[in-house]
Parts: sequence; structure tokens; C-alpha cells
Amino acid sequence: MKSLWNDAEAARFRTDLELRVYSSRLLGRDASLVLHGGGNTSVKVREANAVGEEEDILYVKGSGWDLETIEAPGFAPVRLAHLVKLARLEALSDARMVNELATQVTRAGAPVPSVEAILHAILPHKYVDHTHADALLAITNTPDGERRVREIYGKDTVIVPYVMPGFDLARHCARQFAAEANQGTLGMVLMNHGIFSFGATARESYERMIALVARAEDYLARNRAWELPWPAADGVTLALRTELARLRQEISACAGFPVVLAVHSDPKYLSFARRSDAARLAQQGPATPDHAIRTKRVPMLGRDVAAFAAAYRQYFERHAPAAKEAKTPLDPAPRVILDPAFGLGCVGRSAREARIVRDLYDHTIDVILRATALNGYRALPERDIFDVEYWDLEQAKLRKAGAPPVFAGEVALVTGAASGIGKACVEALLKRGAAVIGLDIDPAVAQLLSGRPDYLGLTCDVTSERQVADALEAGGRAFGGLDMMVLNAGVFPGGRRIDALDATEWRRVMGINLDANLALMRESHSLLKLAPNGGRVVVIGSKNVPAPGPGAAAYSASKAALTQLARVAALEWGADRIRVNILHPNAVFDTAAWSEDVLAARAAHYGISVEAYRSRNVLGTEVKSRDVAELAAEMCGPLFAKTTGAQVPVDGGNDRVI
Repeated sequence: MKSLWNDAEAARFRTDLELRVYSSRLLGRDASLVLHGGGNTSVKVREANAVGEEEDILYVKGSGWDLETIEAPGFAPVRLAHLVKLARLEALSDARMVNELATQVTRAGAPVPSVEAILHAILPHKYVDHTHADALLAITNTPDGERRVREIYGKDTVIVPYVMPGFDLARHCARQFAAEANQGTLGMVLMNHGIFSFGATARESYERMIALVARAEDYLARNRAWELPWPAADGVTLALRTELARLRQEISACAGFPVVLAVHSDPKYLSFARRSDAARLAQQGPATPDHAIRTKRVPMLGRDVAAFAAAYRQYFERHAPAAKEAKTPLDPAPRVILDPAFGLGCVGRSAREARIVRDLYDHTIDVILRATALNGYRALPERDIFDVEYWDLEQAKLRKAGAPPVFAGEVALVTGAASGIGKACVEALLKRGAAVIGLDIDPAVAQLLSGRPDYLGLTCDVTSERQVADALEAGGRAFGGLDMMVLNAGVFPGGRRIDALDATEWRRVMGINLDANLALMRESHSLLKLAPNGGRVVVIGSKNVPAPGPGAAAYSASKAALTQLARVAALEWGADRIRVNILHPNAVFDTAAWSEDVLAARAAHYGISVEAYRSRNVLGTEVKSRDVAELAAEMCGPLFAKTTGAQVPVDGGNDRVI
């Protein structure tokens, strides 16, 4: 642990709330402290309301905000006095608590206050920080965790036994803190949950957090439980894409909706999955109960989805009858997979969800192994995990959640994705919730949308069957399978009459526009037929198929052959629930094939303006890449669920075609 506080940076933040934003972001930068919305922070300020009355306000992190990127609007202003009164109650249901918090917010449109707002309110300090530090969790998740925590912190912290988050925890902490805290108290440890620090200034509270967590790290180091040397593990060299697609299909069927399955074969994950005691360690439970909301209580070991689902249903049936309110069972599909063949598998309704699962379990492995090195890993009893996983507040979120995007959990591949129609197709599919693999010979494809978990850009020459196979393998490991494919990559050579067309040029055009697509279709068939909702292929043809022009023999013939190939595929693949349709665009000028000089030359040839040339069709409208892409995406969606083998023009109407 090192303090990241920088006086020059901090000087840009002037108010108490602004400094709260700054120090919260410092905490959020360290994934060993908080992950994906975890942790919360607050500051108490005195403000005048609309009628001039002074009020004490607690600005506490709002639900849905991440500490690493939080802004001032991400803090909910709540009347402090009312929260303190609530803490004195003997009981308060979760629903009533949330209502009370909402009614005491002073700014319309503010986010819902953290469920731990009352806990922040009762701590008698201006600034309060709360994290789920890995180092502390490694110590508390041992058989003698409380003794060790007391050894580390002495009387500098109040140590609270595990209590489920919510009102009961706030009330318990209020009473214990009042009884045990003194002027020298620096923080509060919540066993198997996290740690609080506080102070009169943002810097004091933040640096106390860093110092307290550093003590836990130092303790682990002194007990030879900090460094985690990963034994060498042989990499994964076998082609796994079809096996992963089959596993994804089974998990999707179990969940009741398509999922993304991302596998990670780093030495860390392979060595953990291959440990002889992996089952004993991994099947105890998560590092902290909050993780179960994302990861479920335990990972699936191997690939027996049916057995995992049966065990999960039994877990629900063991604990649901004792719950205070009726519980609705969640889907029984796994979210974390440990498999010696590929290491770590992470499942989510989207690529972002799968990334969150990976990040959480990556830190869970660290916690498990450090606790094991210390004195053995011991998670909370499964009843405590169930109570958080099926917390009424979480159930309410599920009930209120809107419909997912149409392609949520599905995976698409687009060729020629770096520009023009291909790039527009990537954007259209992402907008509808798909994870997208973009292929292009242009290396720019890799950086097209860098940083997004739902996009994988791969430099690939589609005429190389080896590169195509490698790309499909990489896509399979990134997202688990393939549901949709847009075959867009192609070349439009310069005009050349047949009597001047040499064989080399002919073969080049056929190789890119036809042969490469045949290879892609052949190699992807085994994946598409395992798509949970059925496979879909959209082939980007050309107006030149029904209406060829002089000087375009190679292009017209290649696109006509590609169209015929797609029609045959529609016939052959229908039994595999794969539909294949063709789009025939024309005069799409916002692509790399059309420069301003070429446009001007063509317009001059016809004696019209460039604007008139752009819309030289029956409808008098310009056809853009986005127009083609939107229709390509729709052809993969439910509106075309019963259409295959269709050929649809996207050309504004061409009199020669009509």
C-alpha cells in the first residue's frame, strides 16, 4: 500500500465534496481495495436549505457509481439527523430503510444512497472511507481470523463480527462503536466484509485507510503469506473453440438466455485450476458475501453443467424456506468455471458482466491462497452467503430491471471491420448488445474500440485459412462462441474490360471476395450451429449481382458466385437452425473505395454535381454505410427470424434492378 495523495492534484479540488471526490478516486484506482462499484465513501457538510435553515447533510456514494470514476453528482445528499435517528430504532425492514433514505435526499435526481448510509452517518467523523481490502479479507477468512485482526490492530480499530449488510449492521456498529471507540480509534473492521477509516479531512481518512491496509499486508508478509509465486503451467495449445461453444450452449440453456463465456489461460488461473486441492479451496465460498451476487457462491469445477445446476437448486431449497420473505430462485447456471484444460471461465449476460466476474475471481484466488498460506482458507457458512445473494434489495433490482438489449449475451463476427460498411456493422451490433469480433487486414481494427470488453479487433488476412482459424480460436476464447456473422470484406478493383483482364487480377478478386468467404463459412459452421438462439449469417453482396456493369467482370462474377454460395448455405444449414441472407448495396460512398477525387470525377463524367451523384437512384437518396449496417443487424434479429435465403437491395432503388 502506498498513498497516492498528490498535493498539486488535490489543490484543484476546493470544497469538502470535491475533496471527497478526489480521495474516493484514489481509493478506486487500487483494485485490491475496491472493485466494480464496491466500497463507499462519504462526507458530512453543513448547508443552508431553500428557506435559509442550516442542515447537516451526509454526502454518501450513490448506488451504481464506481469510486474510480465518481463525480460530485454521484454522491447522494441525505439529511444526517434523520439517519442518526433511524440508527436508534430496534428494527427496520430493508424496504422501509430504502424508502426512508430516499425521502431524506435533498436533491431531486440524486442517485439512490448506499445501503450503508446509516452506518456512515453514525460514525462521528467528517470523512468516512470503506473498502473491501484483499489483504484484510485474506486474514478474516481463516479459522482464527478475529484473533489475528486483534493482533494486527490492537485498540486502533473497533472489530465487528460478521453481520449482514443493511440496517442490522448499522445498528450493531452504532452500539459497538459507541461502547468501544476512543479518541485514538483509527478505523473499524467488519469481519469477512471490509474495513472503515475516518478522519477530519479527506487526506487523513484516505491515508489512514492506506496505513491500516498496509498493516494487514505487512502481517501477511511476516507470516510468509503475501507473495504468491505461481508455478509454471503448460499453456493451452489445443483448439478449444468448438468445445467452448458447446459448453456455452449448455450454460445458456441452463440460464434461460444467451451468455458470454470468456476463458483465461494465464499461468495463475491454470495453476489454480490444476491444484490437487482446488475443489476443497474453491467450494467453500467467496471472499466476501457481496461477490456471490456476481459469481454465485462457488465455481463450477469442470464442465458438468447439469450437476452444477442441480446442486445450486438444492442450495436454494435448503435456505429459501427459512428466509423472512418469499424468494424467487435465480437461474442455476454457473458464473465461474475452473477447468484444468483452459484455466478460468467467466460467464455473464454481457462481455462486461463476464469481465467483472473475472476481476472478482482473480482477487478471490489471491485471498484464498494467502489465507491458505496463513492458516487455511475458511469462508462464511453458506447460509450467510445465501442471505446476501438473495437479499430482498437485490431481488427488487432484478424485478425492476428492464428488458436486456436484443443481442445480449450473443457474439457476432464482422469482416472488413476497420472502415466503411464493416465498421458501421460493428457499431450497429454493439448498440444492440452483442459482443463483436472485428477482422480486417488493416491493423487499425485492433484499436477501433480499444478498452471495450465487448469488442475484440484482430488483424487478419481472410485469404489465409491459418489466420482465419486463429481468429476464430481467439474469438472463441474471448466470448465463448459465435451467433452471427457479417461477411463484408471484399475488394472492388479498378475498371477493366474482359479483353484486358489478366488471370492474376481475376484470381486475386475471386480469392478475396469468394474463396475467403467459403473458408470462413466452412470454419464457422460448427460454431454457428451451437448458437443458443440459432446462427445467423448476412452476406454483403452487390447491386452488380442482378445488374452488372461493363468493366467489372471480376467483381460482378465474384459477388454473383458469393450470392449463390450463400443461397446453397441457406439450403444446407437450415436444419442446423442457421439462416443465411444477402444484402445488395450500391453506391455507398462513405467507404475507403470512394475518395473525394474519385467522386468528383464520376460526377463530372455524368455532367452533374457531387451531391446529385450521391443520390443518383430512384428514391433520390444517399445510401450510407450506416444504412447497410442497420439492415444487416436487423436481419440477425427477431424481425427476420423466419427468413433465410433472401436477397434484399439497399440502393435507394436502381432502375436496372427494378
